[in-house]
Amino acid sequence: MKPKQTPNAVVMVRPHHFVSNPQTMQDNAYQVIADSQHVSQHAYQEVTNVAQTLSDAGVTVHLFEDKTKLTPDSVFPNNWFSTHADGQLVIYPMYAPNRRMERRLDVIELFHKRYQVESVTDLSRLAESELFLEGTGSMVMDHLHKVVYAVESKRTCAKLVAQVCKQIGYEPVVFNAYDAQGVAVYHTNVLMCVASEFVMICLDMVPKEQRAALEQRFAQQNKVVIALTPEQIAQFCGNALELQGRDGRLLALSQTAYAALTHEQKAMIERSAKLLPMAIPTLESAGGSIRCMLGGVHLQKR
Repeated sequence: MKPKQTPNAVVMVRPHHFVSNPQTMQDNAYQVIADSQHVSQHAYQEVTNVAQTLSDAGVTVHLFEDKTKLTPDSVFPNNWFSTHADGQLVIYPMYAPNRRMERRLDVIELFHKRYQVESVTDLSRLAESELFLEGTGSMVMDHLHKVVYAVESKRTCAKLVAQVCKQIGYEPVVFNAYDAQGVAVYHTNVLMCVASEFVMICLDMVPKEQRAALEQRFAQQNKVVIALTPEQIAQFCGNALELQGRDGRLLALSQTAYAALTHEQKAMIERSAKLLPMAIPTLESAGGSIRCMLGGVHLQKR
């Protein structure tokens, strides 16, 4: 089965007691403190609205509830699993101890019931050895060309990137990226988005000696490069996901990100995918955006 870049189904988790996770505050420069009943209600509604918007556009949404207070980042399920067109399901080791509890048997059971799961690789226990890799937050995948892009950080171990790539048959491209304060970008999917025909990336945050190799690779793959600025990264412009809707490809992104894109950038995207902005200001206070909320399902249906 030839892999597609764009899944037409996603897993989402709706939190009932959303707060900004104190255990991830240290290395997530995009996170602010948010903890109140008011915030929790807004977060619940934002997830509800995103799920409805995607469903209306023809994307299958598998929506799960989190009624506990133990997993404040459960709304970002893309970090604990990835799925693949050949039937592989991979489960990942998470950096923050309270994020390791996000793995859900009911999600895994859904995959087995509704999709063709050929194998499950569970790497989650590697967290006990201080080895971390946070799913499609750490790894941005070009499924068409079987390439994994990964920014090395304390949440993204280069050794594990290579191990997963060998497992799924992809080529690893590991590089570095830093914010204005010199702090490593904590998740690759904050910095870049790979779609079927374009890539959105802030190369200004990548060391100069590493940029040419990335640009050359994008050119070889005929990807249109949409250059983002560090300011646009701070507005979550890189944290988008291309999906397959009823009427074609969509680019799911936040209203914050949409407002920060230039008219020219929007026009470049719209040549390939319809822009689908959604307002999630409360959830973005936790340091993640639309892409983090969507666990793409690349498995084949039963």
